[in-house]
Amino acid sequence: MTATEPGPARSGRLREAVLGVVSAVLLAFPAHAQDAAAPEAGAITKSHGYSYFGDLTYPADFEHLAYVNPEAPKGGALVLAATGTFDSLNPYSRKGVPGVGTGVLYDSLLESTDDLVGEYYGVLAESLEYPEDRSWVIFHMRPEATFSDGSPVTAEDVVYSHTLFITQGLPSYAQAVSNMVTGAEALDEHTVKFTFNPEVSRRGLVETVGSTPVFSKAWFEADESRRLDEPRLEVAVGSGPYELDHFEVNRRISYKRRADYWGADRPMNVGKFNYDEIRYEYFTDQTASFEAFKAGEYNFRVESDPKVWATSYDFPKIDRGSVVLQSLPDRSPPNPTGFVFNLGRPQLQDKTVREAIGLAFNFEWTNASLLYGLYAPRSSFVQGTHIEAKGTPEGAELAFLKSLGDVVPEEIFTAPAQTSPVSDPERLSDRRNLRTASRLLDEAGWAVGDDGIRRNAAGETLELNLLLPSNIQPTVEAMHEAFVRNLTSIGVDATFEKIDPSQYTLRRRERDYDMLYSTRYGAFLSTGGGLTQMYGSKEAEFSLFNPAGLASPLVDAVLEASFVAQSQEETEVALMALDRVLRYEYFIIPDGYIADYWVAHYDMFEHPENLPPFALGYGTYWWIDTEKEQALRESGALN
Repeated sequence: MTATEPGPARSGRLREAVLGVVSAVLLAFPAHAQDAAAPEAGAITKSHGYSYFGDLTYPADFEHLAYVNPEAPKGGALVLAATGTFDSLNPYSRKGVPGVGTGVLYDSLLESTDDLVGEYYGVLAESLEYPEDRSWVIFHMRPEATFSDGSPVTAEDVVYSHTLFITQGLPSYAQAVSNMVTGAEALDEHTVKFTFNPEVSRRGLVETVGSTPVFSKAWFEADESRRLDEPRLEVAVGSGPYELDHFEVNRRISYKRRADYWGADRPMNVGKFNYDEIRYEYFTDQTASFEAFKAGEYNFRVESDPKVWATSYDFPKIDRGSVVLQSLPDRSPPNPTGFVFNLGRPQLQDKTVREAIGLAFNFEWTNASLLYGLYAPRSSFVQGTHIEAKGTPEGAELAFLKSLGDVVPEEIFTAPAQTSPVSDPERLSDRRNLRTASRLLDEAGWAVGDDGIRRNAAGETLELNLLLPSNIQPTVEAMHEAFVRNLTSIGVDATFEKIDPSQYTLRRRERDYDMLYSTRYGAFLSTGGGLTQMYGSKEAEFSLFNPAGLASPLVDAVLEASFVAQSQEETEVALMALDRVLRYEYFIIPDGYIADYWVAHYDMFEHPENLPPFALGYGTYWWIDTEKEQALRESGALN
């Protein structure tokens, strides 16, 4: 459940390290760790793609990705909704509220796929080479690549873009990449070399620099006011399949497909980018957005509000067949969404207090009463996958955790993996859980006073303010109301505060909250990439992708050990342990998940028969039957 409907992405939900988060900034992030035994430079690998263990599914001569329709027709307009406001078209600055969708403007050297984990194939790069120790990588670029202004994409543009991100980019990214990359140089017009710090992990090196968006150096240098860390109402020139067409602040943003897109016939792009236009229409809130969909103001909606899905899709256009409803399987691990604690708040630094607060959230009642029974409970960061931690550790996972030494508390070995409490679905106030919560708070030194409010020995109240934006779904707001009601019943001085989206964005970035409902954390099926941005201590103070401010030596130890795993099997053991220790730290109260994509669209969209497991892909490899689109317009169903 999110504050705005999701938009199309250049790539799918699952990445090597994370879902959603890294795609939000179109970057991958490195892992900091010392390799236990770094390999010698050895032989040079030359390849059309990259994976850490060297195994690539698609051969060098592959013609297109397995899940696309290479004959998909071009044409039509994908029109989506966004809620709230925007005052910038630069998504890489901490300042301002960026408009949505700019990712379609840019290419990178490498890109991952929606059907595989940890494999990357060339886009701007035709091939790459690297030594066994991965102390450097050289990318050989496609000379035919051009920016939307017609100028060629060169190695100098790649180096310049890299430099922008480490000098003007988000602090968490800049610090991490500066530590990882010791050199970036253009060897010639279409060959670029990155040299890596030998003191960092071998994980995340090649894919990090390969996944960075490439901007036009000439565009930035033409105006010194153009910076990556400042908001602006113009987009940097890119080489991607779309270019900015027009926009009206707080009303709409439109991108048009480049007729001259240099990469249309490249294997990674065949069957993709089929719409002539991708447009976002802005609405004040979710209610206005849904009414606009019914009126035909936009044509594709991924529904995430179970109340709306269960009760509101009964309007005449569905009966007439103008609007189609689909439930499509989502085979990626669900994002670990929920109520996140700000661990910087003194009253929330005691895990016993956090566990007590968690007992006041009644998922079963919430699901039955507010979510129409459509959600499944979630405890794990990789729910339903083969690396989900269960019970007490045993076998290879047990041996792995023991190898980490004293940083692992005894409780990890003796207690089962943390699971969400089960509550009474018939009544909001589950008396058993609330009694347990009260006992834990008493033990933690928060006694109930004569006024029914809990205070510590210093007389401070157990204050808890939950922050949410005004454009959030009504169902999520109702969840906050119910949660606060239970918290106040056990003496917590709990409130929730609804503010406008721009204020919410500012306070979220400044971590000015006690708790908030967040979708920022991501699941994982491999290590490297963005895991340190979400879960690592070094970036915890300023990372936008770690809203709890989690800084745990235990989590760091597991992450660092995962980075030096020597096989996929060892990696998966480490990730199972990571799931276990993240749950042990208890910094997020899970809210459950939807097992399928709920899709509503006007009857003009088609998609490949076999969608990939890790993305819906409606913005990338679906297409429009333009005759049906025209018929819908002529009938008045679409505006």
